Order: sequence, then C-alpha cells, then structure tokens
Amino acid sequence: MKFISGILILIWRIWFYGLVFFTILFALPVLLIVTSHEKFYKSFYKVANAWGKTILFGMGFWAEVQQLQKIEPLKSYMFVANHTSMIDIMLMLAVVKNPCVFVGKEELTKIPLFGYIFKRTSITVNRSDSRSRKEVYDEAQRRLNNGYSICIFPEGLVPEDESVVLAPFKNGAFRLAIEHQIPIVPMTFYDCKKRFSYTFFSGSPGKLRVKIHHFFETNGFTLKDKDILKNAIFELIHDDLISDTSNT
Repeated sequence: MKFISGILILIWRIWFYGLVFFTILFALPVLLIVTSHEKFYKSFYKVANAWGKTILFGMGFWAEVQQLQKIEPLKSYMFVANHTSMIDIMLMLAVVKNPCVFVGKEELTKIPLFGYIFKRTSITVNRSDSRSRKEVYDEAQRRLNNGYSICIFPEGLVPEDESVVLAPFKNGAFRLAIEHQIPIVPMTFYDCKKRFSYTFFSGSPGKLRVKIHHFFETNGFTLKDKDILKNAIFELIHDDLISDTSNT
C-alpha cells in the first residue's frame, strides 16, 4: 500500500512540472506580447492571475482566504508572506488582484520556460552579489514609482531545515516600504509546506488557507524604524503559524 501511495505521489509530482510547462507553452504567444513592454504589465498580471489559479486547480488545490482588511485596487502595497513551497508563487498570484512585481532568486530563471517568463516580468537577485542586490533595490523603486505593488518573500529562501517554522527576515521589503511610505500587507500561508513541500515523495491535494492580516502603515516611519517593523511582522506571522500548528 505504501508503495502504491508513493507511485501516485510521484505521478502527481511529475504532473505538476508538466502542468506548469505546458500551460505556459500554450499561453506563450500571448505572454510574448504582454511581456514585450512594461506598459502591458497589467495585462500580463491578469494572465498570471488566471495561470496561478489554473495550476492550483490542476493540482487539486483550492485557496481559502481570510481577509482582515480590504485591499484597494488602485493602491500600491508591499505584500510579504512566509515561503515554504514551490506553489507559494502560484498561491500569491491567485490571491492578490493588484498587479504586483515579484522579487525572486536568480535561480528561478533557470527553470525551463517558466524561468524565461519570470526573468521578463520579475526582479531577480543574486543574493551573494552586492551589486545585484543594489540593482534589485533600484529596480523595485522604479516599479513602485510606476504605481505597481511589490511581492517579496522576506525569508529570502525556503529554509533547508523543514522543522524551521519561519526563517529570519531580510531587510529589503521593509526598507522599500518605508522609503515609499506604502502599507505592508503581511500574509500567512498555512498549508503550502504540508501540501507541496520540497520533500519529493510528500504532499496531497487539498485546501490552502491564507490569512491577509491587518496592514502595517509606514506613514511617518523612517529607516531607523526598519527593524522594529520587520520584527513586528516576523512575530505576527511566526506566532500565527505556531498557533495554527498547536490547534491542528
């Protein structure tokens, strides 16, 4: 029985990679147009939103969202969430309606086809290169100035140790939010690690719960307040995850 279960999980996992690849391939003519110039970014994001929902549906996932504060459609935000899975990006795309630009690791650009589109639409960073980090910061500022939102997983990387509830946050998201005086929207992804972790022979279809917390306003904050803001949001998401685990 365990062997059969392992085979089914293997097929399901392979199906994920095929689903990602072939849905992008199918939409490639449209994607090449809407990623050809930044003026089409809002159109691209509508496609990306539909794609995220398609991947989740195709994998047997569905999002259940608890929203504690309304997101205004024409406003810029800094969206931050815990990072535990490959499906975090799809879940973020499916949940967030405001056109937002992802900041992600450079390694994602090496994924066949997905990486090509990711490179054309997102801000990529080589975290071991100080010059790359500076360029990312400048590009994120430019996108914010153009009225878009930014999405950052502030842990930077998925923790290698799966027992880690939440890895320490990097500074970039909070510094940008303060400098642009935009609200930070903390989000808790409860189920991504359980449903689709980086442990290959694991996971299952099911519900993906998301909590959109009350926003952290940055009006009047200065860069001296960066760590206070970062630590407060870290504790909010960390305690939420711990509380959920305790109640499961």
